[in-house]
Amino acid sequence: LAGNENRDIIHQLEYRIARLEGVLRLNKMITESGGKIFAADGKKADFDGTVEKCKEAGGSIATPRNPGENDAILYFVKYFNTYAYLGIKQSLIPGKFQLLNGAQLSYTNWYSNEPSGKGEE
Repeated sequence: LAGNENRDIIHQLEYRIARLEGVLRLNKMITESGGKIFAADGKKADFDGTVEKCKEAGGSIATPRNPGENDAILYFVKYFNTYAYLGIKQSLIPGKFQLLNGAQLSYTNWYSNEPSGKGEE
């Protein structure tokens, strides 16, 4: 396509994406932090089902890597009044956690004496 046609198509796509994101924000289904979009539908699910749904949507389960991303996840916890699964797991060392791929965590924000596995982390 010619340069102007490409720009027109890109502009149309950007406009449509912005409209869709706006609708999802109005319906409290997405929030953003640092260029990443965080999404939730408020439905109860198990961990494996959550991981699979995230993959189906072209993303991955949320793993906070800084305070802004932590706040984006907390937004849904508060809005839906529920817990959130994170993309971390306990390592082979009890009380230590890592990313699902085994990499070391670079950011944590646990409450004092947490994680305890009792749901108050």
